[in-house]
Order: sequence, then structure tokens, then C-alpha cells
Amino acid sequence: MNYPQLKIGHMIPMFPIIQGGMGVGISLSGLASAVANAGGIGIISGTGITVDEMRFHIRKARANIKNSGYIGVNVLFAMNDFAEKMKAAIDEKVDFIISGAGISRDMYAWGKEAGIPVISIVSSARLAKMSERLGAAAVVVEGHEAGGHLGTDRPLFDILPEVVEAVKIPVIAAGGIMTGEDLARALRVGASGVQMGTRFVASEECDAPLSFKEKYVQAEQEDTVLVKTTVGLQGRAIKNHFIDLISDDKKVKIKNCKDCLKNCSYRFCTLDSLITTMNGDCENGLVFAGARVHEIKDILPVKTIINNIMSEYQACL
Repeated sequence: MNYPQLKIGHMIPMFPIIQGGMGVGISLSGLASAVANAGGIGIISGTGITVDEMRFHIRKARANIKNSGYIGVNVLFAMNDFAEKMKAAIDEKVDFIISGAGISRDMYAWGKEAGIPVISIVSSARLAKMSERLGAAAVVVEGHEAGGHLGTDRPLFDILPEVVEAVKIPVIAAGGIMTGEDLARALRVGASGVQMGTRFVASEECDAPLSFKEKYVQAEQEDTVLVKTTVGLQGRAIKNHFIDLISDDKKVKIKNCKDCLKNCSYRFCTLDSLITTMNGDCENGLVFAGARVHEIKDILPVKTIINNIMSEYQACL
């Protein structure tokens, strides 16, 4: 059948699905290239890795893509190395760059000069209009159901119609997207596609360690909580020993400050805690996950996940 066509700049993927950029070390070349090969759009997270490591994963992902798949890089404005990562991604000629945790006028100018689409992650119609005016090629609208750092306390489907009405550029729905039914609902509201992070973590090709993926599969509905991180935003994570340590705004001794944020509360080290889980210790670091993580019951190949979503979508029509 003919699926709805998502078009952002030169990118026209087979399916209107973008994989979320998840750091630290969760979405690198393995996951991004698998999603691109399966007909979606893959994203490498530049958070918590060096510029050289990011370049390595861009090149490795490109080498792994069999046909004309698309990969981009997620770089966070809140990080000290934002500009350096942006310029390195442009130098590597990625298909697009996506950014959240703030907006920079420069990033749109840099993208335009290089002919590379820049996509903004937003949580309101006001920010979407600002992004469009500054030169964003598309916006990802992220609702409260998302995993990781949250920019709003409003559900996705409350915000989505307002953003669709406010801008003319493609709008991508994100936060709590898990099934083909969710895709169909987003498209009916006027979105051009969806972004999914949590479901792709529990995939065979995801770059996260097995212990991280198992935390997702084992999660119950009551296991996800909101915690305020040193970024100054609330983040959604799965309960573990580390969550107990930082609950109620408690401080944890920082053993290894990464000096990564433009503004930090220094209550603990968010980046170091994410590196801890990337290294396989999922009790003593942050395990970010979306609100519907408990619905995931198995670890599947990326291609199977995407095919299942599109079959569910077809069944909704």
C-alpha cells in the first residue's frame, strides 16, 4: 500500500518514522543505520561522546546503510560543546541536524549555509513558530509522555493540533508514540510523521547494553517517575537505586564532574549518571524512558518493530 509521505528537505523515507536521538550511547551508529535500512530516519545522539567519536559513528552508520537511507545527528543546545558538535556534523555532511534543550539562531544559519536541514524539538506553538521564522526545516513536537528531559507538562495530543495550526513546515509528533494506532492518530491530527525513542531502545540493534534494554522489558507501569536533573528540567526515568539517592532534591557527591552544561545545579552529575548506565550498571545511574515503556514486552529487530507499526497503522484505516 501507499504510506503517507514524510518530506523534510531532500529526505523522503519509505515510512514516516524518525528514531529519537537518545544519549548517552543509546542511539549511535548501530541503531541509526538499522532504522535507516528499515525505511525510517535514524539519529545518532551526540550527547556525552567526543567529537571524534561522533564523527566515527556518522561514518560507520553511513557505511552500514545499504541503500538510500537517511541519518542525522542530535545535538543539545544546553551542552557546552553544542557549536563544536554542530560544525562537525555539518563537516561530515549528515542528512540533517536536530536540536533541543534551547534554540540558537546560529544553528539555522549554519545549516542553511551548508544546505543541511535543521530540525527543532519544541513543546509549544510559540516555540514552533519561532523555529520556523528562524529557518527550521521541520519541528518535532514532544509531549509530556516522552522519556528523558521534558519541556512541558502537557500531553502530546493537546499540543499537536496547536502546532500544526501555527506552522507551515512539517510537524513530527513525539512523546508516547508506540504503535501504528498512535501513528494513525498523529497523522489524522495533521502531523507529517512521528518520532519514536523508547520502543527502539528495546531492539536488537540498539547501542545500549543488554541490562539497559532488560530494564525496559521488565518495567511495570508504576516504575516510571519524574526527577529534576541538573539541567534544570524534569526527566522521566525508571526507578532504581540512583533514583532513590536523588529523590526529594537530595545531593549526591560528584566524583567525576564532566563540566558539560552551560548551566548546572551541581546536585549530582547527570552526564556521569548516564555514562554509568551506558556502561551496564542500571542501578546506579539514570535510565531514561517514556511513560509507556511498560507496554514493551520483548526485544525485537528494528525492521520487525517498524513492520509491526505499519501493519497496525494499515489496520486502523
